[in-house]
Amino acid sequence: MKLLSFLAQACAVLAGLLLTAITLVTCLSLIGRNTTGQTLVGDYELTAVAAGAAVALFMPWCQLKREHIIVDFFTARLPASANAWLDRFGALVLAIVMALLTWRTGVGALSAHSSQTTTMMLGFPEWIVYTAMVPPLALTAVIALVQSLSSATVQESAP
Repeated sequence: MKLLSFLAQACAVLAGLLLTAITLVTCLSLIGRNTTGQTLVGDYELTAVAAGAAVALFMPWCQLKREHIIVDFFTARLPASANAWLDRFGALVLAIVMALLTWRTGVGALSAHSSQTTTMMLGFPEWIVYTAMVPPLALTAVIALVQSLSSATVQESAP
């Protein structure tokens, strides 16, 4: 589990760096637009590309820490064992969904690569973003699968 924790942490740090960089690009574009009337070409495209990758990169850490949104209105009064079972079942369902997303994102990456699709303004190859999303989605699936098979919370073993 330490390896999964390290990888999830690395993904989260990379996502943070990516969002910091895109925030700086957005600030530079706004400052240029409001002072000199010039803007960075393709700043919206860069923001969309970075945000998509960052969401995928944050997913493993979020799952490792079990920090997804949980609506426990109906389960708050259940015994701890029932809630633990529901948590493991939810982790299994998430593992399956993330595995499907990994597969379909990989297929999308191959399709975007073969058709050479690019963004409109910058001509940035779309397959790069799809490809960057595959490993963190797969990591999220693995973490969720481990959590679904574990009777103890994986969160406790994280640093």
